[in-house]
Amino acid sequence: MDTLTRRKFLIASGVVGAGALAAGAAAYTLDDILGTAGDRPADAGTLVLVTLYGGNDGLNTVVPFADAAYQDARPDIAYDAGEVLRLDDETGLNPALTGFHRLFTEGRLAVVRGVGYPKPDRSHFRSMDIWQTADPVRPGTTGWLGRWLDTAGGDPRLAVSFEPALPPLLAGATSAGAAVETGPRRRAAGVTGLGASSPGEAPLQARAARCFADLERVDQMMTTVREAEEAGRREADDDTDPATGTGGRSDLGTQLDLVAQCVEAGVSTRAFSVSLGGFDTHADERQLQEILLAKVDKAVTAFADRMAGRPVTVAVYSEFGRRVRANASDGTDHGTASNVFVLGSGVRGGLHGEQPSLTDLDDGDLKHTVDFRDVYGTLLADVLRADPAQVLGGWDGRLALIGS
Repeated sequence: MDTLTRRKFLIASGVVGAGALAAGAAAYTLDDILGTAGDRPADAGTLVLVTLYGGNDGLNTVVPFADAAYQDARPDIAYDAGEVLRLDDETGLNPALTGFHRLFTEGRLAVVRGVGYPKPDRSHFRSMDIWQTADPVRPGTTGWLGRWLDTAGGDPRLAVSFEPALPPLLAGATSAGAAVETGPRRRAAGVTGLGASSPGEAPLQARAARCFADLERVDQMMTTVREAEEAGRREADDDTDPATGTGGRSDLGTQLDLVAQCVEAGVSTRAFSVSLGGFDTHADERQLQEILLAKVDKAVTAFADRMAGRPVTVAVYSEFGRRVRANASDGTDHGTASNVFVLGSGVRGGLHGEQPSLTDLDDGDLKHTVDFRDVYGTLLADVLRADPAQVLGGWDGRLALIGS
């Protein structure tokens, strides 16, 4: 879904107001963010939220290979014991997640199983609204990180999205995060001069010029990254992710590289949002999901290694998992509970949460064993040093994911 269409959808659906979107998308530029370099304590935690749009199949990501019910439910797309990257004698990672497996063995990756919410919804947009607003009953007009931003003083530069449109999760009641576009744009001859200021120009005109100049700077900053990745892309015919209409970008590595530059510069930003789309695997799932997970693995692992030793925590989630039983097209349909990955230098690595039963199902779907608000509560308390109850409507559940 293109930026304009998604923006219209978000406003029309009531998930987030036009004012909040405009505030985050247009009021601040990358220069404003980089201008905060050095304005934060060295030990202040940073949260990087990675959204996998489309509904990633959790059972073929964190694989219960020893469970006969798993093999019986999806015989043509299941992984056996010899294919997975083992985490223990019953569970393994998808073979595409070699970097994640290394982080797990190093104690830097926590795998939270069975994450979901009561009365799950299989609609992409409704489920994502629930995840981003952290309200499974009545998703409102504010996101959970937007509400944190309200409590942290409301400076949009504290919460930044490197996505085309501000995601609902960064929209607060009185403030909104900042959205910075990183994708390539077409240039017409002579337009670079539009970023130059002119003596005596009106404030709004000067602001527009600074915004344009900032976009040019984003392109310049990312040119080296794109050129470095281009050789690898030419070798892969499947580099472009299929469009699904569910959001997300295909340049996850580029987004995370920009996050790393900001962290290394010491900007004041405490929370970053990045994304990857294409996980709506209704047909021929195994090959497609392995391609997508390999992208996640490469980008996130490189970022984690680059950030090693810094107080940076990464959380990777999707709006729902897939149904237990495969469909007739060697794919899976929209399901419910799935996994959340949490990684970083301060993370308590290992398996967390109870693996949902594959035989005691809710209309063919997994029953969640961990409420997603417990994950959010942990990230708020242990990374952003905030009161979860104040942000999550009184919810104060937490998991032992972070800390010694």
